[in-house]
Amino acid sequence: MQTENFHVELEFTPNPNTLKYSTSVPLLLAGASNFLSKAEAETRSPLAKRLFDLTGVSAVMVGKTFVTVTLSNQEDLAELNDRIIDTIKGFLKSGEKAVLMDEVVESNKPDRTYTEIESKIIEILDKDIRPAVAMDGGDITFEKFEDGIVFLQMKGSCAGCPSSTATLKMGIENRLKEAIPEVTEVVSI
Repeated sequence: MQTENFHVELEFTPNPNTLKYSTSVPLLLAGASNFLSKAEAETRSPLAKRLFDLTGVSAVMVGKTFVTVTLSNQEDLAELNDRIIDTIKGFLKSGEKAVLMDEVVESNKPDRTYTEIESKIIEILDKDIRPAVAMDGGDITFEKFEDGIVFLQMKGSCAGCPSSTATLKMGIENRLKEAIPEVTEVVSI
């Protein structure tokens, strides 16, 4: 593939400390993987590892056609943005896999059996909510359902976003309560 075929575009997210970089080529077949430290990315994601090598990067989430980068501060934002774009383009040119396939969270269907209510929650998250939050560079995954409370994990631009409480309560909670009467509350862990 020629370098000029790789396009990386900056998109601002609702989280002022997180930037979304859309790519012209897929990074993953589906899902997303979240990395909160360089050590975590070291053996799991060559792309995230390279981004953590940049001073000022505090978290990385790799999605299907985007990378969300959380900044430790906004000093030298323009310079850091240029280095992030160059790093992503250089990575795309390398032809490496962005994330090792066994590390990708393709959906909320890991290694356990879910109850009927949990399965319905996961289905709504996967079909309705996750695609919407991915547009803003985030991801939300199901953790558990207990005593009427849905526990979710916010990732990428959703983690630490000033708008996440509104998204969680007015968007996700309302949607789940409407579809599943047993849901009384949704909380982030």
